[in-house]
Amino acid sequence: MKVACVGGGPAGLYLSILLKRQDPSHDITVHERNPEGSTYGWGVTYWQGLLDELRARDPESARAIEEGSVRWDAGVAHVRDLATRQPGDEGHGIGRHRLLEILADRARALGVRLEFESEITAENLPDADLVVAGDGVRSALRTHHADDFGTQLTEGRNSYVWLGTTKVFDSFTFAFVETAHGWIWCYGYPFSDEQSTCVIECAPETLAGLGLDRAGEADGLADLEKLFAHILDGHPLVGRASSAGGSAQWLTFRTLVNRTWHRGNLVLLGDAAHTTHYSIGAGTTLALEDAIALAEALGGSPDLPQALDRYERVRKSALLSQQSAARYSAQWYENLTRYIHLPPEQMFALLGQRHSPLLPYVPPQLYYRLDRAAGRLEALRRLKRWLGPKLARGAHARALTSGK
Repeated sequence: MKVACVGGGPAGLYLSILLKRQDPSHDITVHERNPEGSTYGWGVTYWQGLLDELRARDPESARAIEEGSVRWDAGVAHVRDLATRQPGDEGHGIGRHRLLEILADRARALGVRLEFESEITAENLPDADLVVAGDGVRSALRTHHADDFGTQLTEGRNSYVWLGTTKVFDSFTFAFVETAHGWIWCYGYPFSDEQSTCVIECAPETLAGLGLDRAGEADGLADLEKLFAHILDGHPLVGRASSAGGSAQWLTFRTLVNRTWHRGNLVLLGDAAHTTHYSIGAGTTLALEDAIALAEALGGSPDLPQALDRYERVRKSALLSQQSAARYSAQWYENLTRYIHLPPEQMFALLGQRHSPLLPYVPPQLYYRLDRAAGRLEALRRLKRWLGPKLARGAHARALTSGK
C-alpha cells in the first residue's frame, strides 16, 4: 500500500512506524510543511497507560520516549499566599521537539520517507492509496472538504497562552492569582531537566483589564513574571519569539468535532479529527491512540472503506468519555469563582473532580463532603475485602485447634 501522511506531528509519524512494522513493503511518505526541528509547543504530558500501549506496539520507540521523559507523582496548588500538595498518579513530561525527534528517527530507520518543507493542499494531493490528514486543528485538507466531513468548531470563553520557563517544577503545579481585574492562573509541569511548560489562562475581561491583550511580548511576559513570581523563583517565562520565530499569542481554545472522519481515500487523524481541552492533558495521547487504531484497522481488513469505517467507530466510541471530561474541565475553569474561595485543600480536591457532570449542579462544599464520605466508604469496602479471607482463615484455624 502507498500511504501519504500529511503532517509530521506525533500521530502521522507514529502511524508510519506502525504501518512499516506491519508490512515493510508499504511505501510511506510523511510530508511536513515546516523545516525539520522547527516545532513549537514546549512539553507534552502523558500517563503510564499510554507508555504501556507504546511498549506493546513498538518497544524501541517506547524505550526512547521513556528515557527522554521526566516524571512527577504529586500536584501542588497555590491560591493567593496559601498552598496545598497532594500525591497523585505518576505523570510523564517530554519536550515536543524531543518526542518528534525520536519518532522521526525511528520512522527513518524503518524506511519511511520524511519530506520537510513539503506543503500539501487539496490541489496537489500525492498519488497514494491512502492520504492521512494529520495536519492539525487548522487542517487544510479537512477545511477544503469541511461540508463533507461535517466539521464543527466551538470557541471557548477563556483566553490562554502557551509558554516555557527555565523553572523546573517538581510536581504538576497550579497557581491562582487574584488581581483587580479578576483571577488569572497557570498550569506548570516539567518536560526536561532544564525546562517546564507554563500555560496561563484567564477570562477575557481579566485579559483586557490587565492590558495583556495589547501588550507586546516582552512587556506581557514581564507582567506575567511579576504575577507568578512566587512559583517562578526568579526564572523567566519564555515566549515563542525566542524559541521559534513567532510571538507569544493569546488564544481561545477551539473544540473540533467532525460528523465523519473519512472521505474516499482521505482520513483524518489526531487534531485534524478532534480536539479536547488542554486542561485534561490528553491531546498527544489521543493522537497516538488514533494512530494505533488506524494501523490496527488497516492491518485487519484488506478493504479500505471497511478499515476506515472500523477506525472511525472505534475511536469515536473511545473518545466519548474524554470529550465529556474535557468539556466539564473547561467549564470548571470558566466558572472558577464558584470554587476559588473554598479552603485550598477543598478547592484542590474539587479541581481533581472537575470532570464530574454532577459538580456544576451540587453546592461545592456539599459535593466535597459527599466525595470525602464516598472515599471513606470505598476505603472501608477495600479493607473489608482484604480482611475477609484473613478473618475466615483465622476462624477456621481456631475451630481446628479447639476441636469444634
